[in-house]
Amino acid sequence: MQIIDLHGIFPPIATPFENGEVALDKLADNVAKLSQTGIAGIVALGSNGESVFLSEKEKRDVIRTVVGAVPDGMPVIAGSACESAVETIRLTCDSADLGARAALLTRPHYYGGKMSDTALRRFYTTVADNVPIPVLLYNVPKFTHLTLSAATVAGLSEHPNITGIKDSSGNLNLVGQYLNESGDAFSVLVGSGGVLFGGLSLGCVGGILALANVAPRACVEILELVHQGNYEKAKAMQLRMIPVNLAVTATYGISGLKAAMDMLGYFGGEPRLPLLPATDEDRAEIRNILVRAGLLLER
Repeated sequence: MQIIDLHGIFPPIATPFENGEVALDKLADNVAKLSQTGIAGIVALGSNGESVFLSEKEKRDVIRTVVGAVPDGMPVIAGSACESAVETIRLTCDSADLGARAALLTRPHYYGGKMSDTALRRFYTTVADNVPIPVLLYNVPKFTHLTLSAATVAGLSEHPNITGIKDSSGNLNLVGQYLNESGDAFSVLVGSGGVLFGGLSLGCVGGILALANVAPRACVEILELVHQGNYEKAKAMQLRMIPVNLAVTATYGISGLKAAMDMLGYFGGEPRLPLLPATDEDRAEIRNILVRAGLLLER
C-alpha cells in the first residue's frame, strides 16, 4: 500500500470550461500557479470540480492534466467516488494509473435509506481492499444529505488503506469526535475554510478547502501560525477570510468561486449547465469582499 502525507493545505480545484468543454490548458495553468503558493497538494474532481457533470473520459483527462502540471513530488488526490463499489474501484484504479496518490470518496447516498453503518463499512472496506492507493473518506452532508457517524469513521480508521477523512460539515463537535475515536495514524482534515483555525487547533492535520483556490497563501499562513502557537494572529487571519469563504461556498457557490478566481489571476470561467454563472451584481459584491479581505486591490 502507498503512503501519503496529508499535512498541509490542499485546494479542491475547479474544472475550467470554455464553450462548454473542459479547458485542459487553463486547468494546467491554474494548477501551476497554485503549486507555487505553499500548498501541500491538489484535489481534483471534488465538489468544486463539478465532477458530477463530467464524463468518465473527462475525469480521466482532468487527472492526467493535473498530475502533469504539479511539481515533482506534489501529490494529487482524485475524487473518484461513484455510487457503486465496482465503479468506484474502477475509477480509482484508473486514477492511480494516471498518477493520483490517493482517492477522496464521498459516501454512497442515492439509496440513502439503505446506507446503514454496516452497508457503508462494507462499501469502504471493499473499495480500500481493491485499490492501490490510500482512501480518504469524505463527509459532506451539504450534498449527500447524510453524515458519516463517528462510530463508522472510527471503525473504518482501523483499515490499513483508509488513511483519513475530509469533513465538510463545519461541525467542530463532530470533528472532535472523529479525532477522539479514530486511530492515531488516521488523519482528519478540515473541509470548510470557515473552521480552519478551529479544526487545526483541535488537532486536524490540514485542510481541503474551496477557500484555498482563491486565498491559498492565507490558508497556508493560518496553518503555519497554529503550528507556531501564534493563535492570536491565526485567529485574526481566520476572521478576515470568513467573508471570502462564505462568498465562494454558501452564498454564491461554484459560480462565485469561479468569478473570484477570474479576479485573482486564475481562470475560472463559467460553470457547466445546469449551474448558472455569477451575475454582474454577484461579481460586484464578490469583488468588494475580496478587496475588504486584502486579496484584491481596490480600483
